[in-house]
Amino acid sequence: MSDVMIAAQQVSKSVRDATGTLDILRGVDFVLHRGETVAIVGASGSGKSTLLSIVAGLDTPTAGTVHIDGTDIFALDEDQRAALRAQKVGFVFQSFQLLGNLTALENVMLPLELAGRRDARALATQMLQRVGLGERLGHYPKVLSGGEQQRVALARAFVVRPAVLLADEPTGSLDFATGERIMQLMFELNREQGTTLVLVTHDPAIAQRCERRITVEAGRVSAEPPRQPVGA
Repeated sequence: MSDVMIAAQQVSKSVRDATGTLDILRGVDFVLHRGETVAIVGASGSGKSTLLSIVAGLDTPTAGTVHIDGTDIFALDEDQRAALRAQKVGFVFQSFQLLGNLTALENVMLPLELAGRRDARALATQMLQRVGLGERLGHYPKVLSGGEQQRVALARAFVVRPAVLLADEPTGSLDFATGERIMQLMFELNREQGTTLVLVTHDPAIAQRCERRITVEAGRVSAEPPRQPVGA
């Protein structure tokens, strides 16, 4: 089994509008290994979130490809990419992306049920207890605080034990103290499961907690070699 979890090869993304062609990403190359924690950083509008979407197979590149655990994801059709994401990839978003008509427990059970797990309720309950929400199982998102909603989102992402976790500004809508608790929890869960964590952030302190940093600037990337994370 290869140690490489994600490999981007000459990934480019261009869009056309009335003013011409805008190059968002240009010939991006990087390799991420199993269990690494990696921060994608760069100025607003630099292409960080576009790069994350392409790595997830949610957006398609104009050129180049991405391999996840040895699979060329753009050699797959949309349904096959969705199946690969369900099997190997977890997501955490700035806006939580919880389903408002489902309780905390039901939100966390959902990916397990879609995978056909008969023990979905037990596993989801255990994971919500792990993130400190054992008393909030039956609560709907609208009555949970932002920090509680993000903990539900973390539980939903990690409950399927994904090989890769993709996080897009996961503390962007939280206050500083709550964001700190969420990041601590995310890194704890990541260590426990050995997940490859790819984190888009504008916060240098969060980036410092990762082993590596990929900087996006003017559509190109520079990838730093692995280093010891700070305070993760």
